[in-house]
Amino acid sequence: MRTSSVDQAIIDLLSHEHVHLTSNQVLADIRGRLPAVNQSTIYRSLERLVEQGKVSVSDMGTGSAVYELVSGERHHHLVCQKCGNVITIGDDDVLRFFTSLNEKHHFEIATNHLILFGTCGNCLQKTDKPVV
Repeated sequence: MRTSSVDQAIIDLLSHEHVHLTSNQVLADIRGRLPAVNQSTIYRSLERLVEQGKVSVSDMGTGSAVYELVSGERHHHLVCQKCGNVITIGDDDVLRFFTSLNEKHHFEIATNHLILFGTCGNCLQKTDKPVV
């Protein structure tokens, strides 16, 4: 099995799903199309795609790294630690923050996918309600 076919299958999957998938989720889907593929092939292919800048890898607080296709403008995420809701935010605010840190500390930030953890508005409203 050619590596490029596995790479392309992963790119197709991530572009179709538009979500963050773990390597196990990628393997399960790809194995349906390419039965001979094994877990180490998926890992190597994902690593290669990350190195090439085609796929990003992140820790969304689920216990497993997740992968997402890099497409369009850079974006970031707010992740609710109570319900798991993920809010996608644009790069503008984060870029201003990164620029400020760079200027203040003379430090070039390499992160291209920021994930911040907290509590979403829905969960905050639930905790603010009095208990009956």
